[in-house]
Amino acid sequence: MNTNTKLCIGAVCRYKNKTVQFVSPHGTPHGMDEPEVRENRTTDLTPDLENAACKTRVYRRRWGILALFCLHSMSSSFQWIEFSILNDVFTRFYHVQTSDIDWLSMTYMFTYLLLILPVTWILSHRGLRFMALVANILNCLGAWVKALGVRPDLFWVAVFGQTLCGVAQVFILSMPPLIAAVWFGPTEVSTACAIGVFGNQIGTAFGFLVPPLIVPNESNDGHLAWDIRLLLYGIAAFNTVNLILIILLYQDKPPHPPSIAQATAMDNSARESYKDCISGLIHNKDFLLLTFCYGLSAGAYYSLATLLNQTVLYYYPGKEVETGWIGLTIVVTGVVSALLAGFWLDQTHTYKMTILVVNILTFIAMVVYTFTMDLGHIWVIFITAGLLGFFMTSCLPIGFEFAAELTYPHSEGISSGFMNASSQVFGIILILSQGRLMTMFGPLAGNLLLGAVLLLSTIATAFIKEDLKRQKANVVIQEMQEEATKKTEDSLSF
Repeated sequence: MNTNTKLCIGAVCRYKNKTVQFVSPHGTPHGMDEPEVRENRTTDLTPDLENAACKTRVYRRRWGILALFCLHSMSSSFQWIEFSILNDVFTRFYHVQTSDIDWLSMTYMFTYLLLILPVTWILSHRGLRFMALVANILNCLGAWVKALGVRPDLFWVAVFGQTLCGVAQVFILSMPPLIAAVWFGPTEVSTACAIGVFGNQIGTAFGFLVPPLIVPNESNDGHLAWDIRLLLYGIAAFNTVNLILIILLYQDKPPHPPSIAQATAMDNSARESYKDCISGLIHNKDFLLLTFCYGLSAGAYYSLATLLNQTVLYYYPGKEVETGWIGLTIVVTGVVSALLAGFWLDQTHTYKMTILVVNILTFIAMVVYTFTMDLGHIWVIFITAGLLGFFMTSCLPIGFEFAAELTYPHSEGISSGFMNASSQVFGIILILSQGRLMTMFGPLAGNLLLGAVLLLSTIATAFIKEDLKRQKANVVIQEMQEEATKKTEDSLSF
């Protein structure tokens, strides 16, 4: 096939005998602001649009890959919350303080902060399959360690097993936006990312619901140990099956990229060093501001979930099972909103407006939740908590996808790693701060702290500049492809 225009998929593309280069504010082609057209001395460009680099295709197996990720993400988030939702039960069984059980949840956050940089380096060099294998091996090992060490004098074994699971989730949390970008087309990418986050939230939902059903708060320590073993052996068996499925079925990437933007990003990642990527991200002011806002919102969610048991039981003693159902309500309504948000973003690409509106509604829902907890009717908490979860959880996939747009063509896995690190920092700070306020003044003071944090996040979000670089890349390069195709048809008509 002969044409007069050459199309190259990359951060620099030739178009109409010119070079289209996506130039960052710092003069590098990797930050990609508004596309600038620069003259190129080449005058005779002979392309071949059937070149493999120009082919894009989506594969049906992408849904299977996403489903496998959701399964191991579910098991990770289940183990994050399984101790905290039964804080009073495990405090009595292990003869430790309430704060010690809270630390089993915060272990996930500390391991993330310690390991995020080396893990994102591994992600950029080894790919999705390697990340999934390492995550599932560690998750499975941690689950079995906890299951085999159920004794009142072996709290340190529970801490060790939880730490292994915490290391595993460092590999897991950065994967949803990358899986979406690597496997899904431009009209599906936000929905796919939302489904990836949905898997994590479903695991949290089961973590709220299942432990109180299997481990009731009973006085017989012998029966209690049996119930705890049943819970931990069950999740260990689930992780074993999941690991086998990952080994047999999980794939790193499709033979051809699913979109032009992903083909460009793949070419960029092949040329860009890990150091250059990190440098590009930390010089992107809008991304840093989004990371700050995301950290506040997600950190508030982590604190709300970790301390839910203590908060509800303060007003409604003995309602452990109902507390689990309240946690389930928070997550399930959040899952629905996350999926709706992903679909909405794929159709409208209104990232800033969407996340700003969601943050405003999250703050309002937090205020309602805070001032209706002591009405004496636990069904009221189901309603207000569900409303809060609906808005608060949808911030997670929206934040990931907005970051991918602001930082394109840098790796989605590395940008999401930065955002998750921010959420872990604020999560630790808020869990400790809210827990301290609850001890001194009661749950009202702790919830007011979360409300103030969500208000700050909302105000800061308004100052983010919406620069949708990934969408621009798809539009610009698609126009190049259409122009080249038209010239080809014109030449064949003569």
